[in-house]
Amino acid sequence: MGLRRSRRRASDGVEVPVESGVSGVSAEDSGFAVELRGVRRQYGRGGGAVQALAGVDLALVRGSFTAVMGPSGSGKSTFLQCAAGLDRPSSGSVRLAGTEITGMRENALTELRRSRLGFVFQAFNLLPSLTVEQNVLLPMRLAGRRQDRRRAGEVLAQVGLADMGRRRPGELSGGQQQRVAIARALVTSPDVIFADEPTGALDTGTAVEVLGLLRHAVSGLGATVVMVTHDPVAAAWADGVLFLAEGVFADRLDGGTAEEIAARMAMLTARRVPVAGVAA
Repeated sequence: MGLRRSRRRASDGVEVPVESGVSGVSAEDSGFAVELRGVRRQYGRGGGAVQALAGVDLALVRGSFTAVMGPSGSGKSTFLQCAAGLDRPSSGSVRLAGTEITGMRENALTELRRSRLGFVFQAFNLLPSLTVEQNVLLPMRLAGRRQDRRRAGEVLAQVGLADMGRRRPGELSGGQQQRVAIARALVTSPDVIFADEPTGALDTGTAVEVLGLLRHAVSGLGATVVMVTHDPVAAAWADGVLFLAEGVFADRLDGGTAEEIAARMAMLTARRVPVAGVAA
């Protein structure tokens, strides 16, 4: 792919604590791509209620690459769904690029997701009956926008698939399908790309190529990437890692190696309780 791994300095700021003077700054001027304030998500009621998120406070600067890790059942998927507007929190506030989405009507929220967000999933989620080019253009089609084939060609070239537009997903390898998914995520020039275990179904070599593309989306294209992963090697490509436990952010590591991230995860899994006083 010709992409070299690069890392932003930890001092550039991956995640900003609530206590760092955010209050009083207008959303438009804050420079944050993703903001969660007091976000809770509860499923069920009464004695059988499950608190998936127990009060998440988070602000991610634009143009950053953040990995989110945590033990099974820590709330990673719920966090991603609430942050991306795929699920509504029980309480709290979510802003995307300065836009408050918590109380947004469903049709407006759907339009926002199609035009300003990109998604990359472990299972690729490509439509087998469509060509690669048609899959890439799908967000434009669903948003009722003109399907710009030149733009599709540009993003396919960026992910190394310039000559694959007329093929169908079933003719491609898993790594190529995930590159198509990344091209689809990039086609609308989104504010934020949410990636859910994007390398989970890939071999090591292909995973490196996909992570390089996500890294390039940040460093080369100015996108903001939020990636949920269980893999410390994948997380090491991010600017920083946030660790979820019991529905809150319990720890943070900026600029860590895969070994350091794995060690931090092992400590968190063994403890399985939040670290008191750690701001997220």
